[in-house]
Amino acid sequence: MIVHTEFEVGRLLLNLLLVLVLVLLNGIFVAAEFSLVKVRQSRLTQLVSEGNKMAVYALKVNKKLDSYLSATQFGITLASLGLGWVGEPAISELLVEPLMFQLGVTDQTLISTVSVIIGFSIITFLHIVLGELAPKSLAIQRTEGSALLLSAPLMFFYNLFLPFIWVLNASANALLRLVGVEPASEAEAAHSEEEIRILMNQSAKSGVIDKDEMKLMDNIFEFSDLLAREVMLPRTDMDVLYSNLSLEENMRIITETKHSRYPVALEDKDRIIGFIHITDLLFAPLEQQNDLASLVRPILNVPESMEISHALRLMQKNKAQLTLVVDEYGGTAGLLTAEEILEEIVGDLHDEFEDERPSVERNGESISVEGRMLIEDVNDLTGVVIEDDEVDSIGGWLFKELEGNPAKGKKVMVGDVIFEVEESTRLRITRINIHREPPLTEEEEDNEEQGEDKD
Repeated sequence: MIVHTEFEVGRLLLNLLLVLVLVLLNGIFVAAEFSLVKVRQSRLTQLVSEGNKMAVYALKVNKKLDSYLSATQFGITLASLGLGWVGEPAISELLVEPLMFQLGVTDQTLISTVSVIIGFSIITFLHIVLGELAPKSLAIQRTEGSALLLSAPLMFFYNLFLPFIWVLNASANALLRLVGVEPASEAEAAHSEEEIRILMNQSAKSGVIDKDEMKLMDNIFEFSDLLAREVMLPRTDMDVLYSNLSLEENMRIITETKHSRYPVALEDKDRIIGFIHITDLLFAPLEQQNDLASLVRPILNVPESMEISHALRLMQKNKAQLTLVVDEYGGTAGLLTAEEILEEIVGDLHDEFEDERPSVERNGESISVEGRMLIEDVNDLTGVVIEDDEVDSIGGWLFKELEGNPAKGKKVMVGDVIFEVEESTRLRITRINIHREPPLTEEEEDNEEQGEDKD
């Protein structure tokens, strides 16, 4: 039987205490690593502005995240090495070997082998459970509190071992560059649009953000991909005043259409000379009212292929509420207004004079849509795949398919989906009813089969 002196027992107890301290330190570094990666810098900034002193340290750490994450890794490595060096002998000599002697085992080789295995297993268990898993879960569940509590001690540790951490970081980065890989930066890592959408969907499912906020964010992401021709009011829908018409005729147009601003054309819409605000017309002297061209203001022109975000910046720069969209030949393609652009983000806006019928109207199994809705939006809405490089709107596509005969009730079928003219003028389709072909009744199926048999 092995007999330990009081000095040896004291040494072993001290080593056992050191084991617990090293496990605790390992857990602290693990918790610091996970909490600092997960905590939001915007939240720390808010806490600093509210006077939270611990948040000051946390914010400093967060702004140099790469360096401090290296410090946590350095601390975890030191604690783990120390635990392996001190822990197994302490557990084996103080707990396992005496227990085996009590059980009557006297073979020294067997005692040593079993002691190492059991001691190593106990240390591994303590290291994984108390030094890794529990601190990680705590840091994830209590991110903000953990980050605030551990940032100041981590800064002290970082400054204490700064030369070692710098050498290790520099060596790792040099090795990566040697094999042609640029070192990654956690602080510079950014979420892609798809990743942000996934995060938003998860937040929406958990109730953190509501459906309206989710829709708004979706619209903002899609906004950057839109072109002027996809947002503009088409040429055929433009209400225009004409400089060659009399005041009475132009006032009739204003009374019927009720807008605050109008493009002014010389004889036709391809010859837009500017725009006019109705207050300029109403408060102008009578002789100027009869000379509409004298009241015209310059109008901003943008190509129909311009990204809408760029067009919006130009409108803001020029303080323009109204912009003329021109095609590749210099003709008028449509009109872009601040309202049209805003509606792409927040949805349809209606003033007191407008018909409030929505652009998409569901009625049971059928859907009624505006003719100027984009084909790609109708594809998303119905699941049908319509492709046409010549036209952008569903109304333009249907008009083309009907070969210029857009009478009410005319239909075109794509698969089992029917596109039916609901409202139209002589030159365009303004509203379309979309519905699926109803399944055949048994009698209709029998009649169809009989017809095939006769053939």
